[in-house]
Amino acid sequence: MSSLSRELVFLILQFLDEEKFKETVHKLEQESGFFFNMKYFEDEVHNGNWDEVEKYLSGFTKVDDNRYSMKIFFEIRKQKYLEALDKHDRSKAVDILVKDLKVFATFNEELFKEITQLLTLENFRENEQLSKYGDTKSARAIMLVELKKLIEANPLFRDKLQFPNLKNSRLRTLINQSLNWQHQLCKNPRPNPDIKTLFVDHSCGQPNGARAPSPANNPLLGSLPKAGGFPNLGAHGPFQPTPAPVPTPLAGWMSNPSTVTHPAVSGGAIGLGAPSIPAALKHPRTPPTNPSVDYPSGDSDHVSKRTRPMGISDEVNLPVNVLPVTFPGHGHGQAFNATDDLPKNVARTLNQGSSPMSMDFHPIQQTLLLVGTNVGDIALWEVGSRERLVLRNFKVWDLSVCSMPLQAALVKDPGVSVNRVIWSPDGSLFGVAYSRHIVQIYSYHGNEDVRQHLEIDAHVGGVNDIAFSHPNKQLCVITCGDDKTIKVWDAATGAKQYTFEGHEAPVYSVCPHYKENIQFIFSTALDGKIKAWLYDNLGSRVDYDAPGRWCTTMAYSADGTRLFSCGTSKDGESFIVEWNESEGAVKRTYQGFRKRSLGVVQFDTTKNRFLAAGDDFSIKFWDMDNVQLLVTIDADGGLPASPRIRFNKDGSLLAISANDNGIKILSNTDGIRLLRTFENLSYDASRASESVAKPTINPISAAAAAATSAGLADRGASVVAIAGMNGDARNLGDVKPRIMEESNDKSKILKLTEINEPSQCRSLRLPENLRVTKISRLIYTNSGNAVLALASNAIHLLWKWQRSDRNSSGKATASLSPNLWQPPSGILMTNDIADTNPEDSVPCFALSKNDSYVMSASGGKISLFNMMTFKTMTTFMPPPPAATFLAFHPQDNNIIAIGMDDSTIQIYNVRVDEVKSKLKGHSKRITGLAFSHVLNVLVSSGADAQLCVWNSEGWEKQKARILQLPTGRTPAQSDTRVQFHQDQMHFLVVHETQLAIYETTKLECVKQWVSRESAPISHATFSCDSLLVYACFLDGTVCVFNAANLRLRCRINPSAYLPANVSSSVQPLVIAAHPQEPNQFAIGLSDGGVHVFEPLESEGKWGVLPPVENGSASSVPATPSVGASGSDQAQR
Repeated sequence: MSSLSRELVFLILQFLDEEKFKETVHKLEQESGFFFNMKYFEDEVHNGNWDEVEKYLSGFTKVDDNRYSMKIFFEIRKQKYLEALDKHDRSKAVDILVKDLKVFATFNEELFKEITQLLTLENFRENEQLSKYGDTKSARAIMLVELKKLIEANPLFRDKLQFPNLKNSRLRTLINQSLNWQHQLCKNPRPNPDIKTLFVDHSCGQPNGARAPSPANNPLLGSLPKAGGFPNLGAHGPFQPTPAPVPTPLAGWMSNPSTVTHPAVSGGAIGLGAPSIPAALKHPRTPPTNPSVDYPSGDSDHVSKRTRPMGISDEVNLPVNVLPVTFPGHGHGQAFNATDDLPKNVARTLNQGSSPMSMDFHPIQQTLLLVGTNVGDIALWEVGSRERLVLRNFKVWDLSVCSMPLQAALVKDPGVSVNRVIWSPDGSLFGVAYSRHIVQIYSYHGNEDVRQHLEIDAHVGGVNDIAFSHPNKQLCVITCGDDKTIKVWDAATGAKQYTFEGHEAPVYSVCPHYKENIQFIFSTALDGKIKAWLYDNLGSRVDYDAPGRWCTTMAYSADGTRLFSCGTSKDGESFIVEWNESEGAVKRTYQGFRKRSLGVVQFDTTKNRFLAAGDDFSIKFWDMDNVQLLVTIDADGGLPASPRIRFNKDGSLLAISANDNGIKILSNTDGIRLLRTFENLSYDASRASESVAKPTINPISAAAAAATSAGLADRGASVVAIAGMNGDARNLGDVKPRIMEESNDKSKILKLTEINEPSQCRSLRLPENLRVTKISRLIYTNSGNAVLALASNAIHLLWKWQRSDRNSSGKATASLSPNLWQPPSGILMTNDIADTNPEDSVPCFALSKNDSYVMSASGGKISLFNMMTFKTMTTFMPPPPAATFLAFHPQDNNIIAIGMDDSTIQIYNVRVDEVKSKLKGHSKRITGLAFSHVLNVLVSSGADAQLCVWNSEGWEKQKARILQLPTGRTPAQSDTRVQFHQDQMHFLVVHETQLAIYETTKLECVKQWVSRESAPISHATFSCDSLLVYACFLDGTVCVFNAANLRLRCRINPSAYLPANVSSSVQPLVIAAHPQEPNQFAIGLSDGGVHVFEPLESEGKWGVLPPVENGSASSVPATPSVGASGSDQAQR
């Protein structure tokens, strides 16, 4: 439905309301779905008219549209059910349960069971969670507050909660204006016309009885609306019409008609044919009550219903979160520091050799940076490893086919600059726009394999911008230039498809986009004009002035719903604005620029949330929903007046141009992890696709598709949960998971680094507590600023690092001692020990994702502790059997897998205090549990050296396998631990005899390291990026392995961290990896001590890198899978 038809509905709604057609007005609200009348909804809820409430809602959403809608319907039906119970109308309550609430059982079976159990109570208030339920009136009022929050947050209701601000009787006014216009057209207008009907056009009768011609037949006026249509508003639109042979312009951004008459901009009605441009470019805005939430476009129902809004906490889920319990709780996300998400810290400094003019990160391999410079060079950097993979100097590939003006220009002045570089959407091509006539398109095949693809003599003069687009499902290249034109080229053949003329000054930038399947291009010129084009050679649809009226670029937010522009005037005044596309007007102007910028300001957007611009020798950031400057950073100085800037796709890295031909890479926490993943490895996607015969297939796209098919879809937007050795669930950002094949090139095997002296690494023994004998379990908190230990005497110890001048991040470090923390009450977190000796029990604990709670046991009951107060929240599951391992379910913190000393695994629901399933498959106590949320499995290990894989939905056992033990070594009761690799497809197995990597689906060992001559392994863990394995041994040594091939990389001997007089009697029993720093780990000792280790700052990593050849450190092929060779097990 066109925007004008929508407005007509609002006029009718106003008319019906004024004429007191109360039932009809609400029926039209519901059927049109344009306006949700919150007042009417509140009245119906207060009156308990539940059928009408749901019927009215049905015009706007269905129960399964999204999480908010589901919660809305659930709250209403739950209230209806409770009211029936309160009236002791059991039959009605059962009817509601079966017909209305049963639908929610598929989403949360436990919740449905709990609701059903209310039938068994004489008074449902006996249920603790409903004990505060008052009378019906107050309960409805409380529920209504919740419903209003949900409706306001629901993207399907966006822009439907406010009725337009109309003058009274607007429809009557418009009709009167029309009648006046009709009367003016009469040949013999009477002074007091007698208008008796609206069904036909008015005409004053001729004196002799003849009638004037109907306006519908008057050729001077153009055609009137067809049936079902509605005429355009003409001059009442946001832009005044410009002279054209068409009588009425389209409203909105596309108001200006083409200079060529054609149906798309005719003066006729907006009919039932193809979507009109105003509808295509119109989209609703984020409601002011939720400034931090970005929503998808709501114009298309199927888009709104499919797309999940970002930025709202998952706590809106129906499953109830772990304590404190609500029924059934709802939250809008947690408070956070907005600037923490911004890449503000300098992580890399690169020297390009000439001044960077344009940069672009690869859309898939997000540490691959394309750079174009002021002397025409292009370069490709792997910023993780600091390698420049490619450097190409400017040259014309085939001068003979170039135009004479270009040849003459190059002879006169061979100097050429790059104006823009950009990747294609899938990263298989990149384009370079030069200051002289041409664009060059390269194809990219992984690593340093860059090939010439197309050279196009595109414009007379400079090519100022280049972009890729997909009109008609065909990849195209869009260019603009000094010759005042925009051109569209076939990306495969270079054939020219369109030329757009109409600008009166050189075209500075292009911004292709699409909405509701309408493809279009915005362009800006040096006279400040903004125009918009369809792919039809029929002229511009917009002619508008950009703020600053000089150099302006435009960009959409990542989700394509918000349009921004950044411009600088000739006087140096700069502007960033957000546009209201539906009205073609500036929606907000951001503050904070230098009054006179010293160059043309560049800008970029990221995460649907932030804007950044280079201005005044610094980088400035804004929140999209706040015009005030958020933060300014100088990136440690050395920036030009107006730095060039570019975010990577997920916003974790920001490339900025620096003085002296430099490039600085800024990062946030996720970006640091991403960089360290590639620090020692050059990206080599071509190895993964050598067998592909067709060179047109992009290996990176193929690798991405393979990852997606393996269950790793949308890694850029997802969070990878890593189940740790101690049952914790880590949240890590988009760090590319890699398990690599062993290289056949033995000349590049890592040299083993031996650390024997304290001066060879950074080691810190944490402050002592004399009541502790030995450390049994050890873990870092998820925030990375504390270490939690469980001692063999059932006491927990928590060390916290504080923010200071020497430690601005407050993260754990071996360079600064933490505090042994206790709450003001002085209490200790001490486990229940029943009647047993805790020294003889098997301790275990698991930490909640937000570090708020720890679940722990030392042979007695399982205790749940509050990490802030150390208070015991609850205890449960008294022995026997005793718990020996704990792991939170990655999707639901209420579900815990509990390994027992009787060899069973119990799947326990904390909230309802119920064992859901009991898994039997081991013969001895459970010693390890790990979840994979990608494969939806639970892997268990036991003292019987057996591995089992269980389906985490139905809890059936899928596979089991006995650990491959070396000949003659069958320890009776040795713990076996498991931990998933970051790819969630492979897992590490730790046994006193070996380390092994297993592929989960086949439960096959693909790599193994056997401790033939070493002391028994006491514990091991992956580093946070899964590139290293840290292992400790009972002889006091700590070893660092490459996770790719389980090759020993570095060995830390006891003499490096223990005094000589105790080094023979003290052993490391447990080891834990820092959740964000891949090269930091901690060990817990048999004497009660805890040590934190980091490599020397001068080295930055454990061990020595392989030799560098040709500028590449890629000794290990970086394939995204382990490979089929399970027999290649080094040192077996």
